[in-house]
Amino acid sequence: MSALACRRRCRGMTLLELLVVIAIISILMGLLLSAVQRVRGAAARLDCQNRLRQLALALHNYHDTNHSLPPGHRSATHPDRLPYSGWPLSILPYLEQQSLYTQAQWEYQLQPLPFRPIPHQGLSTPLVIFACPSDGRTPGPQISLRTQTNAALLSYMGVSGYDSISQRTGVLYQGSKVRLGDITDGSSNTLMLGERPPSHDFQYGWWYAGAGQQLTGSADMILGVREPNLQIITAGSPCGPGRYPYRPARGFDDPCGMFHFWSPHTGGANFAFADGRVQFVSYGANEVMPALASRAGGEAVQVPE
Repeated sequence: MSALACRRRCRGMTLLELLVVIAIISILMGLLLSAVQRVRGAAARLDCQNRLRQLALALHNYHDTNHSLPPGHRSATHPDRLPYSGWPLSILPYLEQQSLYTQAQWEYQLQPLPFRPIPHQGLSTPLVIFACPSDGRTPGPQISLRTQTNAALLSYMGVSGYDSISQRTGVLYQGSKVRLGDITDGSSNTLMLGERPPSHDFQYGWWYAGAGQQLTGSADMILGVREPNLQIITAGSPCGPGRYPYRPARGFDDPCGMFHFWSPHTGGANFAFADGRVQFVSYGANEVMPALASRAGGEAVQVPE
């Protein structure tokens, strides 16, 4: 009698019940994984903002010492005698990298082209503060497909204005020497730095601006919010003509992503304003980006989130 009762009370799970339990566990695991990914993404975005904030502070410290912001990048004949270097090199002393800056001065005197015949050591020196933590390729170094040398990478571009070619309405462009007092639109309404992952072929990294269209630094140092593609005149260019808006790219291997600001974060990118504030700006702000990139355009614009 007791054995019969036990069989009734101790009945095992049916196949249907087992499948239901497995399905519930799978759903819970999926929700947990999604939550973990969201937390990691939020943490990486916050870390990215902190790095960008430190770069903005270094630019302000440079301004306090030199009474202007550094050039977005330098020409071959710039009096600093650091040809084709740019704002990342200029702020090294304010990032506790004085020794690397001193090394750059010495190496540029010996060889103005950092990647030949003997590459500059700094060319392949990665700095974590220059790299977004959401981009697994950074801080490098990676092999530059242009120079076949190691290039340390930069995730943040100086905002040159409408573009970096001719309409340099921003604060960091070729040969720029902008004072904070020149930003009559208000430093809290003017972009200074923004996210754009390193170009797909790694160009020249943060050490060197490059040549051709890259002579303007639009390769991996400065960028406008309506950058044109001058490479279209080159046979085999994979990207169309015209000006490139603020929008997401098709991933790190997108060759056209080098022409516009974007980030590996969902929905937008981090930007540092000229007052040192850092804010995440959604892609929905594309229409007001030219006004935000202008230092003295007289536009009345509200910074969207």
